[in-house]
Amino acid sequence: MALQVFAAELRVYAAAGVKAPLIELAAQFERGPRRQLALAFDTAGAALQRFLRDPGAAALITGATRIRGAETAGELGEGITSEVAATVGGFAVPPGKTKPDIGTPEKLKAALVAAPRIVFSDPGRGATIGLHFVEVTEKLGIKEQVQHKAMLARDGVETMRVILAGEADLGVTQIAEVVQADREALVGPFPREYDLATTYSLWHRIDAPPEVTAFARLITGSPGRERMRHYGLRPPAE
Repeated sequence: MALQVFAAELRVYAAAGVKAPLIELAAQFERGPRRQLALAFDTAGAALQRFLRDPGAAALITGATRIRGAETAGELGEGITSEVAATVGGFAVPPGKTKPDIGTPEKLKAALVAAPRIVFSDPGRGATIGLHFVEVTEKLGIKEQVQHKAMLARDGVETMRVILAGEADLGVTQIAEVVQADREALVGPFPREYDLATTYSLWHRIDAPPEVTAFARLITGSPGRERMRHYGLRPPAE
């Protein structure tokens, strides 16, 4: 996925689930002196891998568990981690289409069997929601049925593009990504038994330059919390 370039000084790799609020916050950040950003969005897993391959990258925003895993594995050096926000997995349909009842595992199973076309983020690219959804279909006993009619998207942003274009009947992605694309498309979260809540965190090296720490303060401070909340994410408690 191409970099969305605001400028070329500080490179930030981020999970697509925070794309809309991060773009707005980046524009606000760049109004300060010597503050230039280049943002790249991808799945949570791919964002981590791209960050690791770029020794000059300034910051990473991805799943908190992925950051902890990379630290344990020695892939990330000494750094600072700050919680950004949490999002919940859910479902979407093209706006105007009937929204299925997915309130229980049985109803979700019926909705998935009935949907002619389903789209979700590619688990092979490290998509948290895609990996979770495949596990859920396996538990429901319909994994093969779903795979036969499934389309794999690069990430949640692409999932919602497919849904809004009417190219699929049911999409699986983070609720924040649905809200950021079109609130009218939102069906709701997974049933309680299969709930998926993903916490995103920001990581940067402990010796990062002042511009990077200023960016982190903006994202995790009051302006960042307000933007995250506006776009359907749940910021951490004050």
